[in-house]
Amino acid sequence: MHVIGLTGGIASGKSTVTTFFRDRGIPVIDADVLGHRTYDPGTDTYRKVIETFGQDVVAPDGTIDRKVLGGKVFGKPEELKKLTDIVWPGIRRLASEQLAEFEAAGNELVVLEAAVLFEAGWEDLVDEIWVVVVDPEIAVQRLAARNGLDPEAARARIASQLTNEERIRRGHVIIENNGTLEELNARIQQAWEALQERLRSAAGRN
Repeated sequence: MHVIGLTGGIASGKSTVTTFFRDRGIPVIDADVLGHRTYDPGTDTYRKVIETFGQDVVAPDGTIDRKVLGGKVFGKPEELKKLTDIVWPGIRRLASEQLAEFEAAGNELVVLEAAVLFEAGWEDLVDEIWVVVVDPEIAVQRLAARNGLDPEAARARIASQLTNEERIRRGHVIIENNGTLEELNARIQQAWEALQERLRSAAGRN
């Protein structure tokens, strides 16, 4: 089974790429969705989050109150690292389980979408990495339009992430998304065709 790691910054266009794959019947594992699952009551992550950040992060219904937890780590790198040290291993475990299930089911291609693929050190879970990049100022405009964020708040969120240069240096397939949706889809199609060629060549060698 061939695993593509898909990553990119906020408002880069990752969801358009995952839609492309899903439309072709390719399974997509969404690390964000797994991240929500790690907080489920009864999990190790749930217990450790409460131990580390206090009982007040528990909502009346017994779930983790993400807003309260976010307030404890936002703008505090040391506290955020405590949280990611708890959550990222839980996400990795769930992703590994899903990958094993897809392989057992006979899937030949799977996508793992993870904004923090590099930061979390998950490169070893995938065979190649696709990076979607967008100019930071274009990302600011898209965030303002999509989420209603004011430009300074948008810039702060973007500045807290890895730079495009760092992602490009560590990625294998780079998809630039500074233009229209049609242009992005054309670039995804090109990358898809090149992937098919690589997989055919690999199958031929085997």
